[in-house]
Amino acid sequence: MAYRDYYDTLGVTRSASEGEIKSAYRKLAKQYHPDKNQGDSSAAEKFKEMGEAYAVLSDPEKKKVYDTYGHSGQVPPGAYGGAGGGADFGGFGGVDGSQFSDFFQGLFGRGGGRGGMGGMGGGTQVNFEDLLGSGGMGGGGIGGGRRFVQNVEGELQVSLREAYSGSDETINVDGKRISLRVPAGTRDGGRLRLSGQGPGGGDVLLTVRVLEDARFELDGDDVNVTVDVPVTVAAVGGHARVPTLKGDVTLNIPAGSSGGRQLRLKGQGWPRKAGGAGDLYARLNLTLPATLSEQEKTLYQQLAELRK
Repeated sequence: MAYRDYYDTLGVTRSASEGEIKSAYRKLAKQYHPDKNQGDSSAAEKFKEMGEAYAVLSDPEKKKVYDTYGHSGQVPPGAYGGAGGGADFGGFGGVDGSQFSDFFQGLFGRGGGRGGMGGMGGGTQVNFEDLLGSGGMGGGGIGGGRRFVQNVEGELQVSLREAYSGSDETINVDGKRISLRVPAGTRDGGRLRLSGQGPGGGDVLLTVRVLEDARFELDGDDVNVTVDVPVTVAAVGGHARVPTLKGDVTLNIPAGSSGGRQLRLKGQGWPRKAGGAGDLYARLNLTLPATLSEQEKTLYQQLAELRK
């Protein structure tokens, strides 16, 4: 696998702030989202790479590790804690970029690959073997014997829609495939415990990471979304299609609506633990045709004269 710089993937500098990193990710995610690039495998791969990069650079602890070791390929003994109880990565004598990138992805959750990132279908594969010693990493470093741990931890990435509706996933723990269910309404940072599924009868502890969606923004239990509405519809009233986490719905647009107006769809937000759900707020973005026919130009000119 070719080595990719996460900063280059998002198009930001190494000194970029948290806000700049988030802004860059949202802009690119909107451009390469699978729903807008159906059938484009290169866009799908780009979207996966962006999700992987953002998952690391948006997490302070992971970003610190990446900033320290992500470009040199020199990882001192014990730098990652918990990797076989002190695996000696320095034994590589300086791994090349592609080797280190493969390990880094395994450590930060990509592992066996995610075919379903961004809602494109397929199960999540989380590979813990690098951390447990399978394939040569153990207490004695590279090439050492296998060393079992009582509990193992990892991360599971799901799309926003998968977290909202719930999803069936598959992980790989020490060569054993385990199926699990991510409950509907799971929040970013939520923890899942698979009792007795780890090596030696230990537990598998998963932290769920919910990938941001370019269309939706969570605000507590509420969901915000921007809806494009033709200026003519906003002026005289009409209808517009609004995306929700359940699917598109038709929204009534009152006559005289201005740009930036928010319309509430009750109960279309995030599920609450106590029952029910928050609301969805549709922010209107008024649009004009990119080109006008002669008749349309005449009508707009007449309207302009009337408004003087």
